[in-house]
Amino acid sequence: MPLDDILARIRRAEQDAGRAGGSVTLIAVSKVQPLPRVEAVLEQGQRVFGENYVQEAAGKWPALRERFGKVELHMIGPLQTNKAKVAVDLFDAIHTLDRPSLAEKLARLADTRGTCPELFVQVNTGEEPQKAGVLPADTDAFIATCRSLGLPLAGLMCIPPEGEDSAPHFAMLSGIAARNGLAGLSMGMSADFEVAIAHGATHVRVGSAIFGARDYG
Repeated sequence: MPLDDILARIRRAEQDAGRAGGSVTLIAVSKVQPLPRVEAVLEQGQRVFGENYVQEAAGKWPALRERFGKVELHMIGPLQTNKAKVAVDLFDAIHTLDRPSLAEKLARLADTRGTCPELFVQVNTGEEPQKAGVLPADTDAFIATCRSLGLPLAGLMCIPPEGEDSAPHFAMLSGIAARNGLAGLSMGMSADFEVAIAHGATHVRVGSAIFGARDYG
């Protein structure tokens, strides 16, 4: 689906939810997409992208930023602690802060650099054992830990279980954010971003609906 169509659907969803136009940021998820597809979306004016893998992003985006100018880059995949230094130099936001060891590493890097990307705490709303993220019952305490380290928390992120209704997960995330005074909600993907916007999403992560199906071969 063309980028313009996705943007129009986001604007309609904002309107339907009684929200201001432009209150939702579209993150175009470009992980493992062929370079020509990414270039085509950049040429259409999109300047906010999401990547899952530090190594892939490091190999792709410095050259693209040189060609296309400022691009806002969001880390939306699991972040290994040993790759945190590369990540904070490359990304403007990290959506997958999910454990104390990573929080401590990011805090040390922020102290050294004097700056830090925007950070979203990933919440495992479905309590899936195979999935990263802080359990809902532990999220308030983890947010307090991050704040005690001086980390700039922008909000929360979730990936609802596949095949389940996303709405209760989005509502849960919104409630946790509200009681902790966090404005950012990174939730909603190609199949459910309009539902996420109805529940207050500030960032939606859309990949295949923009770029087409990924080829992992």
